[in-house]
Amino acid sequence: MSLMKNLANILVLILIFVSSQSKAQNNALEKVHHVVMQLNTSDTSAWTSVIGNIKNFQKIWPGKVEIEVVVHGKALNFLVADKTHLKNDIESLTQNGIVFSACENTMNKYNITKAMLLNSAKTVPSGVAELILKQEAGWGYLKAGL
Repeated sequence: MSLMKNLANILVLILIFVSSQSKAQNNALEKVHHVVMQLNTSDTSAWTSVIGNIKNFQKIWPGKVEIEVVVHGKALNFLVADKTHLKNDIESLTQNGIVFSACENTMNKYNITKAMLLNSAKTVPSGVAELILKQEAGWGYLKAGL
């Protein structure tokens, strides 16, 4: 009798655990996720990875993810119209609500004007400050291209 009672208790605990895990996953699918991505490398394979990561987020959380890519330092050409090889991807993702922000400090350093950026690119006064502001607001952080 004691063995049966113990087995029943274990079964109840397993069911509770499985139920709570399922509920946690459902809640993760229902909430809107906020991700800020930092891109500051001239490595174009890292640029391509950023696009891939964004598309993966959109597959996992369709309509439930807000993403801003903050571009600064040597990555600035990612958003310069005549230097990026990802113009079509960036423009398409922007139409789906993804924000690509260029650092004005970096723009000034490399003499890049707003007119030289892709039309869809936004600017922020400081890329690193933008990253901190987003994190302080609860956004998840992902650094691209280590």
